[in-house]
This record gives sequence, structure tokens and C-alpha cells, in this order.
Amino acid sequence: MLDGPVIAEWLPVSVGALVLLLVAAGVAGWVDAVVGGGGLIQLPALVIAVPKDVATPFILGTNKLSSFFGTLSASWVYLRKIRVQLVLLAPLVIGAFAGSTVGAALSRYVPREVLTPIVLVAVVAVGLYTLFKPKMGLHHEPRHTAARAIAWRAAAIGLAVGFYDGILGPGTGSFFVILIVGVLGYGFLQASVNAKIANLTTNLAALAVYGVHGEVILVLGLAMAVLNVTGGFIGAHMATRRGSGFVRIVFLVTLSLLIVKLAWDTIAQFTS
Repeated sequence: MLDGPVIAEWLPVSVGALVLLLVAAGVAGWVDAVVGGGGLIQLPALVIAVPKDVATPFILGTNKLSSFFGTLSASWVYLRKIRVQLVLLAPLVIGAFAGSTVGAALSRYVPREVLTPIVLVAVVAVGLYTLFKPKMGLHHEPRHTAARAIAWRAAAIGLAVGFYDGILGPGTGSFFVILIVGVLGYGFLQASVNAKIANLTTNLAALAVYGVHGEVILVLGLAMAVLNVTGGFIGAHMATRRGSGFVRIVFLVTLSLLIVKLAWDTIAQFTS
């Protein structure tokens, strides 16, 4: 039972809740490795399973700890199999870190109820655009060859998505993927590699903040990290074997989950 007695003070969940969280972490790691968006699974599971007297920052910090290690394992698999361009990756990562920092700093001043409906409309538009362009991203056909053209576009993508991650967050990996595909002409698989490393950067920045304040349930986070790493390892291997067509399908499914979550949040804030 999720509401049963907690295991210990340093692991403040019941046995049933722990099982739920470990399964959720494994599935989230798989989804996150393929296309991003694993937080749509893992974070709600933490909210449900962790006792309500545990402060929210501890839930967010624990989620980031698990996600960081899962993203790290997936990035390692991708980098061994897929070649990346530093002219794209470096400005993407720098932009993502800067954008995430600014977004996190401003998040306390921007009402969430204003942002959620806007993001919902954007995600629906992205989903429809991807659905009705079935050939988009199936082949790796970069639109730009000049280093300067690639670099400034990558930096702009990093800033925009990093800012979103800092100020709101859900589906960050998916936004990285679709912008790299749509703006730069990359295949879904190649876009996922770069998105994964950029997302690793934003996760590390957030984890550092939570860690400095001691807002992490360490044992729970590490236990979930083991399953997240396993899921990430399997997901990255599947993505590199099956290619962009497989990643596109998972991308659309993940967007559908994100749409449901954002729609639920929007309805809840207007009916509460």
C-alpha cells in the first residue's frame, strides 16, 4: 500500500511506494533516453508516493538526482554510437545553461497559471506539425553547413528551451528534439543525441542548487537512479538500433502525455 508505514527516516516511503517509484524510474529512464520527457512519468510518481509532509523541493531534488544519472548513461551510449558536431553542441549546451539559470531566477515572479495554457497550445501545435509531416526528421539532412549559421541557431535553441526548463520544465527534452529537427534539419536520432547532452547540462545545474541546500532524499534518489540508468541504457540502445522512425513514434506518444498533463493542469487551475 502506498500509504503504509514508511521504511525509515532516511527512506520516507512505504514498501509499496518504493516499488512504484522504482518501476516509474525505469520507464522514465527509457522514455527520456529515446526522446526526452521522462519527467512526465517520474515526477508525478514522486508526488503521489512521497508523504505529503515532505517539502516540495525535496521531491524536485530527488527527481533531478535520479534523472541526472539516467541522462548521463544514455548520453554515454549515444556518444559511443553517434557522431556529434561541437559547432552545434557547444553553443547548444552553453545556451541551455544560461537560459536555465535565467528561467529559474525568474520562475518565482511569473505565475504558473499564465504559462501552462500557453505551453499547452505550443505543444499541441508541435504535435500536429509533426503528425502531418510524416517525413520530417526521418533522414538526417542538415540545412546549414557554415559554422556560424549552425552555432547561432544552436545557441538560440539552447537559450529558449533552457529558459523554459528553468521556468516551467515538463517536456524539455522533447522541445530540444523538435527544434533541432525543425530548425536545423537533423534526423530525430541525431537530434536526440544533442538534446540529451543539453538536458544533462540543465539537470546538473538544477541538481547543484538542490544539493547545496540539502534538498534531496539521497537514498531514494540513488535507488531510483539505478533503475533510471538501466532504463536509459536500454532506451538509448533501442533508439540507435531502430533509428529515427522509432524515435519519431516515441516522440509523438510523449507529446500526447505532455498534452494530457498540461490540459489537466490548465483545467484544474481554472476550476479550483
